[in-house]
Amino acid sequence: MSVFAPFSVTFKQPLLNIIITMKIGVFSVLLILIFGLTGCTIYPSSSMNSKVESILIPEPQPINFRSQLAIARYNQILTQTSLTNEERAELLFLRGSHYDNVGLAGLAQYDYGRAKELKPDMARAYNSLGIHYTQQMDFIQAYEAFDSALEISPTMDFAQFNRGIALYYGKRYDLATEDFDTFYQQNQQNPFAALWLFLAQRATDPSNAFTQLKTNRRQLDEQSWATIIVDFYLGDITRGKLLNQFVTGVKNTVELNQRMCEVYFYMGKHYSARGEKGLALNYFKMVLSTNIYEYVEHRYSRIEIDTLRQRVDDKS
Repeated sequence: MSVFAPFSVTFKQPLLNIIITMKIGVFSVLLILIFGLTGCTIYPSSSMNSKVESILIPEPQPINFRSQLAIARYNQILTQTSLTNEERAELLFLRGSHYDNVGLAGLAQYDYGRAKELKPDMARAYNSLGIHYTQQMDFIQAYEAFDSALEISPTMDFAQFNRGIALYYGKRYDLATEDFDTFYQQNQQNPFAALWLFLAQRATDPSNAFTQLKTNRRQLDEQSWATIIVDFYLGDITRGKLLNQFVTGVKNTVELNQRMCEVYFYMGKHYSARGEKGLALNYFKMVLSTNIYEYVEHRYSRIEIDTLRQRVDDKS
């Protein structure tokens, strides 16, 4: 799911090192079954030794060619001295967005900061800065950036959603729940809105969070592929069925990577909560390997990985 604009075969047997090429529509994806390699293996249980489960391994998305051309064009235009501050701020923001799309986070943040200085009422710049501060776990600055965005543009629902994420990772779960609930009320058919509300509620009251998610499930869009992630969280479908079904209707490799970015993130969150750290880590690593930089799931997988590793270090 993009953070900038309104919303991105199960097979079991004890085989080792099998590589299968599968056709999905008009493209191929690589299906790799590997047993015993911690960095890239998907373990089906906490024992991590009993079975091998097939899973689609992301093929990293190529760097967006159009974004690269756009950056080059904006570089040329920004050298002109005849631009007004407002025009320059808009161009800097747009260039920053393209930097974000190709994974150049530092350059993107720099452009957003310059855009905000030139146009202090640019809510989009504050929202984007807040996202970067959240990724850096600089939560105080993140809260201030999102607050500024919402003060300038009170109807900017994605700033509220992103502030909820910052509050969630800052462990201010009650406030995060308030933001996610407000966002969900405006997007009751959106599975991702329901999932983030559940994640925040689960941090303080798992039983009530599950009950609320079950209730919210009735409002979700049955035509949205991501509704099956909610079904998985509720225990209504198995992991195997989720892995089979999330590719249904995929038209190209870009859409496939976007779906893998999303589904593997929420599977990682699910298994992290269950204490299956090895399995969760591998799902989050696969999210990063999609190169879908603009999705919240990609942005915050690094925090999830660092948090899981910290837990291991704390116990050792």
